[in-house]
Amino acid sequence: MLTAFIVATSLQAQTPPPPPPPPAAEATTERAAAAAEKAAAAAEKAADASARMATAVEKLTEALGKTPAAAPEAAAEKKEEAPKEDLWKGSVGLGLIALSGNSSTLTFNGLASAERKSEGWIYGVKAQAVYGRSRLPATETEAERTEVVALGANADIRVDRRFTPVISGYVLAGALTDHVKSVEVRGTGEAGAGISWWDEKSADGKFTSLRTDLAFRYFRETRFQYYPTRLDLEDVDLGGPRVGVSFSYGLSKDTVFTEEAEAIPNVLGESRLLVNSTSKLTVGLTDSLSVGTSFVLQYDSSPPSGKVSTDTALAANVQVSF
Repeated sequence: MLTAFIVATSLQAQTPPPPPPPPAAEATTERAAAAAEKAAAAAEKAADASARMATAVEKLTEALGKTPAAAPEAAAEKKEEAPKEDLWKGSVGLGLIALSGNSSTLTFNGLASAERKSEGWIYGVKAQAVYGRSRLPATETEAERTEVVALGANADIRVDRRFTPVISGYVLAGALTDHVKSVEVRGTGEAGAGISWWDEKSADGKFTSLRTDLAFRYFRETRFQYYPTRLDLEDVDLGGPRVGVSFSYGLSKDTVFTEEAEAIPNVLGESRLLVNSTSKLTVGLTDSLSVGTSFVLQYDSSPPSGKVSTDTALAANVQVSF
């Protein structure tokens, strides 16, 4: 037994130590550690990039949030730099009628109008004058003679205050004289409201508009008979509601039809009704030159003594716009 123990101890002493790990295993461990370090560094860089991106997004959001507040200021500056134009525009026209032969007649009329529109106001001025003389041939009982067949003028000034783009209030002042009708002077004052139903210009250049007026008009008419003999007549007053309409329609870019009509019944005294209508067709030859024809109808239910109730006039004219 002692001999067996000695033999076992001797064999254990002779057993070699375990071999060291192979070099390949050590290299693999080192590469894994290096890869882990690189992954950690990459993760750190990604975190920094994410933080910078979040900061940039936050700044962009703040900038976008401030844009709407700054927009009105920019619009206001632009409006101040480019104010809306509201220049005067208008026209001047001249018509002429000449007859010769058994009788010689020369009649001409001139007209002018101007208008200015702004955001809150409309200013309008109109003026017209007519003059005509006729030469009658001699007869067995009368020598050749001349007589005035037209002599008159009128002017109106109107100011509108726009409350909205559609509704406005206005005042008007005017004066008229017509020697052939025995009207020495007719002074007019008017106040009322106007409605602009539409005022449009299409893409092809056609222009259309419609306006109606409802007002109260008062005028004082001094009368005097100039022809055939001079005679003083009784003066009259008129006051009553006025209903008016002004319509324009572009048949084409250069051809425009306009109609202006009004009716005024008297409510202050004796029954009397005035109706006026002017129809006009204008054809543009150039941007500033046009020709036109007009038909005027005037009705007065109580004209001066010796005068008829209805007058009409058909005329042609040439107009220059500015």
